[in-house]
Amino acid sequence: MPLGEAGEGKRRKRAKRARSEAKPSEEGRRAAARAPGPQGVPARSFELIPAIDILAGRCVRLAQGDYEQATVYAEDPAEVATRFARLSIQRLHVVDLDGAKAGRPRNTEALRRILACVGRVPVQLGGGLRDLAAIEEALAIGVGRIVLGTLAAREPAVVREAARRHPGRIVVGIDARDGWVAVEGWRERSQKRAIDLARELEDAGVAAIIFTDIGRDGMLQGPNLEATAELASHVALPVIVSGGIRSAADVLAAAAYSEHGIAGAIVGRALYTGAVDLAATLEQLACS
Repeated sequence: MPLGEAGEGKRRKRAKRARSEAKPSEEGRRAAARAPGPQGVPARSFELIPAIDILAGRCVRLAQGDYEQATVYAEDPAEVATRFARLSIQRLHVVDLDGAKAGRPRNTEALRRILACVGRVPVQLGGGLRDLAAIEEALAIGVGRIVLGTLAAREPAVVREAARRHPGRIVVGIDARDGWVAVEGWRERSQKRAIDLARELEDAGVAAIIFTDIGRDGMLQGPNLEATAELASHVALPVIVSGGIRSAADVLAAAAYSEHGIAGAIVGRALYTGAVDLAATLEQLACS
């Protein structure tokens, strides 16, 4: 081999090795996404997000997603939203349960009243948003973020397009029963594992993942932090835990997992029964 060609070959090998060493590993990339910011400030603050589920225009909670086990906590969801919005919450989580079941929004008027009452508190909405038109309509009336569950499992390309059109405003909702993703208002089991769906949509441009263990939801038995942290370990996205929170201690335990990718917790029934005092728990989080 001519001397010049040999030298060129060595230079190419060195350049390739340098690029390989400079490229962060998958684990390194995920660790960097969760690393503290300047002066030790966490890159992501932990969010305590109160939930309002709407069924037939009323504020309810289901047990394990069962529509036959609905407990009505308020006739007017907007009144509940107003109470939550008076406190230092970062956002409000609203689910249109009728919409999730029907496959199209069904409680738009109740949602409009909530939006009118909460002022500048962002609202994230899930339930029945199964196409781009429904997503656009919800954003147009003032919803801050859209949570896509069934659509994410069945038509991930639509989720990618929605995230492209609306950066930072699309969230994937992964609702799982025994590790398998549930769809259609949790009434059907898909053929996808929760972790596989998270990996599939990690690079879709979504803002976060909400992971719900359906078996814990509405049961006040404690959140499944281990499964949530396991899912979070596979993606470089903030993951919000949902389902089962029964006390302020559960919220603080979830916040302790922030280094493992858990960026927030959605709390529902425990707020309505009084098991979690929202104001006091927010103060505890601020001081922790």
